Amino acid sequence: MTSSFLPGTPVVPRGAIVLLDPATGAVLRVIALQYNPDTLTRTLQPQGVGAEAGERSEALRLKGPALETVKVDVELNATDQLEDPSGADADSVARHGLLPVLAALDLLVNPTARALLDQDAAARSGAFEIAPVEAPLTVFVWSRDRVVPVRITEFTVTEEAFDSQLHPIRAKVSLGLRILTVDDLGFGHRGGALFLAHQRRREQLAALHRSARPATAVLGTPPGGG
Repeated sequence: MTSSFLPGTPVVPRGAIVLLDPATGAVLRVIALQYNPDTLTRTLQPQGVGAEAGERSEALRLKGPALETVKVDVELNATDQLEDPSGADADSVARHGLLPVLAALDLLVNPTARALLDQDAAARSGAFEIAPVEAPLTVFVWSRDRVVPVRITEFTVTEEAFDSQLHPIRAKVSLGLRILTVDDLGFGHRGGALFLAHQRRREQLAALHRSARPATAVLGTPPGGG
């Protein structure tokens, strides 16, 4: 299944974190959430122009997309995965518990060992400037209507139970995400295009909401009105 408004972006029945190659758009990894969380918290901070009181000409202007953050708690349980021996991860879960999926999540916020070695080699060779490692494009998928590029800003893992080899078999992962916009990525970046598609979809959904008729008794009569 793919997104209807950005061809090539995978959409799964469960929420997921998808890693894309920022240059080609190739899907590098899909980390599907084992259970869809019951709650998801979003915070939007408007980017207004008029920062100081009294700037009347700027009071209603927006200089860019709102800064939007998402917080979600993900629960993982190896026991449920082992009940389906035909599952794709059944063998690795039987041997390592939840370590494989936790390691995949860890790598969302860590450069690879190869990238670190390449940086060290560049430093040893006397490179004047060493560019930071570019990570894959991280995409948060939360239904067909919400597919957004994100940066992980907070990552907390609580391992709650272990097998006889001390492999975690139950865990909770708390994720803090910041949605990346065209201000962050630019209009020519694949992630920027993904954000614009998300913004257009948000506008389409907003158009489906029927506006209530304003009540004159509530709004009052504008100055100079009849």
